[in-house]
Amino acid sequence: MPTSASAKVPPSPESPEDRRPPQNGLDRYFRISERGSTLPREIRGGFATFFAMAYIIVLNPIILGSVKDMYGNQLDNGQLVTATALTAAFTTLLMGVIGNVPIALAAGLGVNSVVALQLAPRMSWPDAMGMVVLAGFIVMLLVATGLRERVMNAVPYGLRKAIAIGIGLFIMLIGLVDSGFVTRMPDAAQTTVPLQLGTGGHLLGWPVLVFALGVLLTLALIVRRTPGAILISIVVMTVLAMIINAVADIPSWGLTTPEWPGNPVATPDFGLVGEVSLFGGFEKVGVLTGVLFVFTVLLSCFFDAMGTIMAVSDEAKLTDAQGQMPGINKVLFVDGVAVAAGGASSASATTCFVESTAGVGEGARTGFANIVSGALFAVALFLTPVATMVPSQAATPALVAVGFLILAGSIREIDWSDFTIAIPAFVTMLMMPFTYSITNGIGMGFITFSVLRLAVGRGREVPVTMYVVSAVFAFYYLMPALGLT
Repeated sequence: MPTSASAKVPPSPESPEDRRPPQNGLDRYFRISERGSTLPREIRGGFATFFAMAYIIVLNPIILGSVKDMYGNQLDNGQLVTATALTAAFTTLLMGVIGNVPIALAAGLGVNSVVALQLAPRMSWPDAMGMVVLAGFIVMLLVATGLRERVMNAVPYGLRKAIAIGIGLFIMLIGLVDSGFVTRMPDAAQTTVPLQLGTGGHLLGWPVLVFALGVLLTLALIVRRTPGAILISIVVMTVLAMIINAVADIPSWGLTTPEWPGNPVATPDFGLVGEVSLFGGFEKVGVLTGVLFVFTVLLSCFFDAMGTIMAVSDEAKLTDAQGQMPGINKVLFVDGVAVAAGGASSASATTCFVESTAGVGEGARTGFANIVSGALFAVALFLTPVATMVPSQAATPALVAVGFLILAGSIREIDWSDFTIAIPAFVTMLMMPFTYSITNGIGMGFITFSVLRLAVGRGREVPVTMYVVSAVFAFYYLMPALGLT
């Protein structure tokens, strides 16, 4: 958890007095004691992260399974559930063992919409997934050449903090929307107000009450410095939701209903794994359009993951005095493998999840938390009904609480007196929630930073890499106007 001068924010669990020599081989490999953590914290963090992102097992199949490819074929929902859980388990475990960071991975929201709505309608599903695999290969190539690390290191310290804050605000908005506490206006096209409180401007229904109580419980436990605050809140609210669901007539809880399934065991169906055509899509849409499709997937995966890695590593105190994380290349390479693995399993591109901050907020500091989260995803292959019984109203309070903690720990690290960094930071942190995209926040912040430094005659202070990335983002935003999408 971030530290703060305010007495209301609990101190970071990795304070110097917590550090001690390794207790055993497991401790030594994951550097648990070295990072000021403990095995119970890592386990709690792994559980918290899993429950905060378990919704993806249900949501990803809904997004991908609702669209037909150019031949009218739809992906099987049961096979998509298996592919989603399998890839999340594999890549999360890989990140834990190789990257040794508490960053879990799963099918990326946003990227799966690009695959479903832009790629699939113009080619077959195997062709679309092949383009995702190609994007993953390019990410790995960029890591191998050191370009991806150079891009991350070119980001100024103030912008790094802004990215973390933006993600904090973004995940808070995700929590509010997924819980139903905030909803989209049904007539948004006819009004200047896109969002509203609850339903019709009012908080109605038991599910929203569960969320509100969950937020208050989580914050109260955090203020009281209770170990396991986030996980305790998720468990308590899930039990409460199950009781309410059993005695009250609840029309809908959203994606998941808090009730014990009649048959908790589900046999996984691996039918979609390996159903990939690497270059078939280029035959359907042509080389130029195919390259642009791969570029679109690549850009989203590249910067979504970059922002998440920055935010989580900063929150977990894994960065040095310059704000850089030692051993970052291992993390970035695993992320590239994850993109390709997601395509190979037909789960869409797999990437780092901002919900990992729920585990970090619970005290996770090492890859052992990923071992726990990854193992739970593996169990979910066979116990999907159980894994998806935690309603979003019980899990999303963690996102609201962690969003605050990120904000409290980073906001004062930005030099607000220097407008050439303050304005880009402002743009970055607000565009993430307002455009519902980490990539958009980063891109607009980068462009603003480069332009403002040039405007005041400080262009030489901007790394060349930053100019190149800003130009790439500018081209990306101009693609529709140029008729390239």
